[in-house]
Amino acid sequence: MKFIQGIIIIVLLFIVSQSGVAQEMLTGLQQNGLIRQVYQLGNPNNRLNDNPLTIPFRDDFSAFNVYPDAQLWLDQNIFVNKDFPINPPNTGAATFDVIDATGSVYTHATVTPFIADYLTSRKIRLDSVFYPVNEKITPADSLYFSFFYQIQGRGDRPEKFDSLILQFGYPSGKLVFDFIDSVTLPVDTYLLLNQIDTIFPNDTLFAPEGCNQELYYVADRLMTWGDDVTVPCDTVLKPEILWRNVWSVSGVFLTDTIIPRNDVFNQILIPITDTLYFVSDFQFRFFNYGSIASTINPGNRGNVDQWNVDYVYLNKGRSKSDSTYNVVSFSNRAPSFLKRYESMPYKQYRSNPTNAVRPEFEINITNLDNVTHQTHYWYEVTQRNGSQNFVYDGGSCELLPYDLGGFQSCSSSCGAAQACPVVNSLFALQAGIDSTSFVIKHFVSDSTDGNTLVDSLIYQQGFYNYFAYDDGTPELGYGLEPAGAYVAVQYNMTVPDTLQGVQLFFNKTLNNANYKYFDIVVWGDNNGKPGSVLYRKERQHPLWSNDMYGYMMYSFVDPPIVSGIFYVGLYQSEMGSLNIGYDAVSNSSDYTFYKITDQWSESQFTGSLMIRPVVGSEVFIGSSEHYMGSDPSLMIAPNPASANVSISLADSHDFLPQTICIYDLSGRMIINKYFTADLDVSFLESGIYFLQISGENRRTITSRLMIAR
Repeated sequence: MKFIQGIIIIVLLFIVSQSGVAQEMLTGLQQNGLIRQVYQLGNPNNRLNDNPLTIPFRDDFSAFNVYPDAQLWLDQNIFVNKDFPINPPNTGAATFDVIDATGSVYTHATVTPFIADYLTSRKIRLDSVFYPVNEKITPADSLYFSFFYQIQGRGDRPEKFDSLILQFGYPSGKLVFDFIDSVTLPVDTYLLLNQIDTIFPNDTLFAPEGCNQELYYVADRLMTWGDDVTVPCDTVLKPEILWRNVWSVSGVFLTDTIIPRNDVFNQILIPITDTLYFVSDFQFRFFNYGSIASTINPGNRGNVDQWNVDYVYLNKGRSKSDSTYNVVSFSNRAPSFLKRYESMPYKQYRSNPTNAVRPEFEINITNLDNVTHQTHYWYEVTQRNGSQNFVYDGGSCELLPYDLGGFQSCSSSCGAAQACPVVNSLFALQAGIDSTSFVIKHFVSDSTDGNTLVDSLIYQQGFYNYFAYDDGTPELGYGLEPAGAYVAVQYNMTVPDTLQGVQLFFNKTLNNANYKYFDIVVWGDNNGKPGSVLYRKERQHPLWSNDMYGYMMYSFVDPPIVSGIFYVGLYQSEMGSLNIGYDAVSNSSDYTFYKITDQWSESQFTGSLMIRPVVGSEVFIGSSEHYMGSDPSLMIAPNPASANVSISLADSHDFLPQTICIYDLSGRMIINKYFTADLDVSFLESGIYFLQISGENRRTITSRLMIAR
């Protein structure tokens, strides 16, 4: 091995510490629709400034960013969503599970409890406040920490030895290792210094002047003139934090006589009185212990043991009875305006719009205060890249505190207009286009405080080229036992069309244990249940995508033309769960059937299989806009385009664009660059693409882009 002067690197390894039964099965999932990016806490490039936060500290997880707010939290493993929690204090919560930051079950997962997700706050000043005047904080200031938690929600129930834990942290006064700082240098300088022309693998490169001379780099590749090499320069230390358990809760045994409800959020208030915590760099963190299934049924070794946390609040001047808040908000996610589906082909909608749209829907409005509030509710519907716009005004109504009256009531005289509003217009019937979508924005304001806007909620109503009962988030996984079982989902084609294939979403499991063969089957109707086979695609296996939608397309070689009621499903030729994505929010159990012997039976579970038939004369995959949250609309002109497009963002003060990506229909990234308002697309072939803008905190906006020449 050569020892070469002038450059260093060090390699550091951190080691973190019933088959045979005929039945339907629901298990945990491996990933939540979106693949979570790795967030390296040891990389200083991922860090915001280290200036401590000040109280009050508050996060209600209502901003639908998938990731925790990086302004408040260090960890990015937690899934911020509106689907796993049931009736949260406000829409959205942070879900703890057994999935790591890459969307995989933790590699150290075992059948015995192991530490899974962390959610760690940034440093918080608990020594002083600075508004309205600078003053020291003491135990006499009545400092309280509070939060809501829910066991399971729509996910999997944690077992007795699983748990959710809260810790408070304070500095010990010692310094410990944080990360290795690095520099990038030209290899040329290095070669000249040593009078050589090549650096070979396993050559040892020492640090340049100004760096820690004890650190070095062992080359892992061949390097020569014109190359660069990144090497560590110094060891960076940080204050050691000592952690104390201050609260915990365990799961339940199946044999327990008292089972906590999975649809209830419990509030915890903890006084902070120990002077150890009244420091300039206080922190707190949640983490969970989880445990996966045994190896007896490896296909079930997916994501399990969910806990939901919401409305984390730390402030002084509180008391043990301070359990209400001057907040009026929505709870749960916004609903689809369609009667049967979350999304359906635009052609099918146009053929029978009156029966496709529901007459009314339910929406949950809650008052977290201890006094009655005057609420005003309305919604607005705007067609994306279209001209339709309509508004519904639910008027004003008195809303009792949640502890007294629950959600806004559909049974009261004025509450019905807010809790059960009507769909007061059909969606536009625009001929000559194959797809469109509508932004539905719900608003609630509190006229008690001068009609100030309190909360908003957004839903993207899509009309693309597929049928979907699911909303895009698989809270669970579905499986059948034994081998030879069938599952089928019913759809209705109001006008004949070509069935081009099916989109499927399979949850990953530990070591891909659900990689099993199956057939895709299409049936006709036989008195409300699957009848004769219309098409069969044999010997398929689960495919997994890393794009933001998570689905994979299984195209049909000779696509059949179908009309009226038809069924799409799977024949499972091997034992073990396929762990098909299962949406526990949208319920289509009336249209889901399974067959284990010679009879079809209606599904016993409430939810929807993530099976999406794709129809039309061409195969393109419509954009699922489930994860767009409350981002402003993305406008592309011209669209269709041939050479250049201009990009603009409505209400851009609410969103700072950073990068722009274009994906083809397979999910392959074509463009990835810094955001620009003018984009050259002349090199793209004619077809359909998806243009995505990413901003701060990983917020994204996506729109379809058509290239036509």
